[in-house]
Formats: sequence, C-alpha cells, structure tokens
Amino acid sequence: MTACGCCVMINRVMNMDKHAESLSPLIAALSDYTEGRSLPMHMPGHKRRGGGIFGPIYGLDITEIDGFDDLHRPRGILLRCQERAARLWGSGRCFFLVGGSTCGILAAVRAAARRGDTVIMARNCHRSVYHAVELCGLSPVYLFPETDAETGIAGSIAPEQVKKALAEHPGAGLVILTSPTYEGVISDVAGIANAAHAAGVPVLIDAAHGAHLGLSPYFPGGAVGAGADIVIMSLHKTLPALTQCALAHVSGGLVDPDRLARELSVFETSSPSYVLMSSIDLCVGTLESGGGALFADYSRALGEFYGQTEGLEKLKVLAPRGGAAHPAFFGFDRGKLVIGTRRAGLTGGELAEALRQRDQIEVEMAWTNYLVAMTSLCDTPDTLGRFAGALLEIDRELDGTAVLTAPVPDIRPEIRLGAGEAVLLEGENLPLWAARGRMALEYIWAYPPGIPVVVPGEILTAGVLEALRAMAGSGVAVTTSSGSGEVIRCTL
Repeated sequence: MTACGCCVMINRVMNMDKHAESLSPLIAALSDYTEGRSLPMHMPGHKRRGGGIFGPIYGLDITEIDGFDDLHRPRGILLRCQERAARLWGSGRCFFLVGGSTCGILAAVRAAARRGDTVIMARNCHRSVYHAVELCGLSPVYLFPETDAETGIAGSIAPEQVKKALAEHPGAGLVILTSPTYEGVISDVAGIANAAHAAGVPVLIDAAHGAHLGLSPYFPGGAVGAGADIVIMSLHKTLPALTQCALAHVSGGLVDPDRLARELSVFETSSPSYVLMSSIDLCVGTLESGGGALFADYSRALGEFYGQTEGLEKLKVLAPRGGAAHPAFFGFDRGKLVIGTRRAGLTGGELAEALRQRDQIEVEMAWTNYLVAMTSLCDTPDTLGRFAGALLEIDRELDGTAVLTAPVPDIRPEIRLGAGEAVLLEGENLPLWAARGRMALEYIWAYPPGIPVVVPGEILTAGVLEALRAMAGSGVAVTTSSGSGEVIRCTL
C-alpha cells in the first residue's frame, strides 16, 4: 500500500527533512535553531532532549524565545505564516488556532456580538456555540433545518429562513450556522451572507469540517469565498495536520479582526505549541505547493469508491450530490461517506462494530440508522477500496428481511428559559427517564457530533425522552454536562 504525497510530507517533518523545511518557514527556522548550540534555560522541561518515538518532535517544541515571535502579538515569522494562510484561503486576515475550532468559536462569538445581543443560530450548532452564547449572555433565536426523510440527517439552512428571522428580530447582532455539518451537508452561505449583510449583520460559519472546501474546483462550498465574515475551520479534520490545528478567518468590514485577536488571547492558551503551529504551517505549504495535484488524486479516489459501492443492495451510500432524493440538502461534501443502514435492518452502531471486528476499520461516527466515515486527501484508492470491499462483503451477507430502523424523530424543543439563566438555578438530580415534564438545567449531548439534544432551559417532554431513548438504544453515546447519561440536573 502506497502513501500519498501529503502523508509523506507530514512524516518527514518528524525527522525535520529538508523538503519539509522548504514547505514551512517555521519548520526551517526551528530546524536551524535545533542544530545550533543554544542552551535552553527556559521552558519546556524536556529541554529538547527527549528520546524514544517522540525524540524528533521535541526539537520543534520551544517557547516564545527570541526570533520565534509570539502568537498573541505576531510581528515576525508567525505573522508571515498567518498571512500566507490568509492568501491561500482568500481571507482578509487569518489566525492560527492550537486549541481546535472550539477556542476559535468561543472567541469569534464574543468578538462579533455584544453581551445581551440577540443571535440568529442554527439549532444544530456545535456545543461550543452554545457555550459561547451562555458565557456572553446572548439570546438565541433558533433556525431549524429541514430533515432528510431517508436518514433523518439535518439539512441545509436556507437564506429565506435567515431573512425571515432577521426581519422578525431587527436588533439581532449575529448569524451563526454550521457548514458543512458533521455529515457533510452544505448550506447556501453566499445567499445567507447576502441576506445578513443587507441588514448589516455579520455571519459566523463553523466550518470545522470544511477546511478543504473552496481550495479546488473538485471540492466547492468554501465559506470564506462565499462571503462569510468569520470562518472557523479545523485543519486536522480533513487536511494533513495534527489534532487541535485550526484556523480563524476574518473578512469584510463588519467584524474587527483586532477584536477577534483580543478574544483569542482570552480563550486560546498563552503557551501555544510550536509543534502544532509547525504542523499548521506545513499543511499550508503542502497545499500551496502541490494542492492541485493532491485534490485531483483525492477526487479520483472518491470517484472510484462511489463507483464500487453502486452495487450495494441493502446498505446505501448517500449520493455525493444529494439530488432530487435529498431536497433538504443545498450541497453535500462528497468527502464525507454517509452509509445508510435502514434498508439493511441495522443500526449505524451495529455496522460500525462489524467493520471494526471483521475488517479493523474504525469509522468516525455511528448514529441510529447511518454511520459517517471521514476521508481526506491523504486517502488513496487502496484505502477507500478496502473500505468499499468491506461494505460490499457485509452487504452480501445480509438477508434483507430484518425490520427497518426508523430515523430519530425531529424534535422541536419547548423553551422555557435562556441557558445562561437556567444553569444558575437550584435543582435536583433525577434519573433521566424519570424527569419528564421538568426543565433541564444542563445540556444533554449526543457525542459525536456534540450537538445538544437538550439545552438548559428546555422542557424534557415525552417526545424528547423518546428521541433520547432511541439514540441510547441504538448505541449512540448520550451524555449530560456533568458527564452522566443516566442522571440529569433539572428543576425541583
């Protein structure tokens, strides 16, 4: 099995290879410094002398010493690295994030909205958005996406929904949505940005799963090019970068980038990892120098996978363009492989377990009646062919007579109080299934993908509990803010 070019480049950085240095000015500077005679009488404690499999990495791990800039006040090499990333994605200004998209979301909401503002937000936003809304004392107005009838997957947010919400709430200060979603659903960000900008309101896009979009004609749907004011993206999810590597992009004139920089100093560590920043810079350099060929190869590999899986009879791969069969989707990222299990009579968890035990294949997420397999431009025809072959073999062995698994019902919550107020109330802990009719004082998550089923201040209705029971019964991890899936803090 051969490794793709970008994976080879990432591996080379562990040995501080000269080719990696040519792609990353930061790695080149760190390599030169490591080869010198400087005595580190400063952090970190390993003093660049670690051994074992992490040995080469220790050489990249320094602190803010002379000549290596400061991420929170960049004036030199880190500023130039961020400017290069901004040029690649076409944004006005770019910030390196070493705390994942989560720290970027928290900082972006605080930078774009004022305490007490009304914000228009998609109900299927990640929990980091809800935490930001809670911390900043914001009043959310929810937009509910239409759901796909076949899978129950949340669809796109339409510009008309945003326009209507802004007309009904003329004082709103921010629009927030996720595009693409965990399952790869893309919204019409350009149309939404036009609607919001007509009202003078900025748009924040959680594009944690979409860093690869908009860099190639093979993968459209990028939020930066579509006119969003702030875009937060995780490089590590779909591009060759280490976990926690992410970017924050600011464009247009509705959000002050200096304000975002200030808020990042609140939510991002004051000791940023040079290993992670090197990984970000290497990822940018890899895309800048060879992205065209890498994306073309990736596109061909995906095309082969979709062709190979056309023969599935019980399992179903979601069509890469959605089409008439999935009208709830404005667009779809074909790099997210969504495998439907309804017609096979399996839960997503059961299919995931079969792949794990039989084929040593670990997927990203298993839901009640589908699973999500993540791909990236480091996947090859070999890796995707192995996955396709495993699905075809399992499909052949299914008898097709099992009872179908219905999607979890679309629940519209009954909101009694804002989350920021609800979390401060006195309450009691009850078994989740005995809390019907009570108001939740903490979140209930399905993780992954980290989208709240219940928000503090919402009522635990029979419908909500039915949906949670269906998730748990299908093997989906249901947890509360306190870490339990069995007990909920709710009103007395």
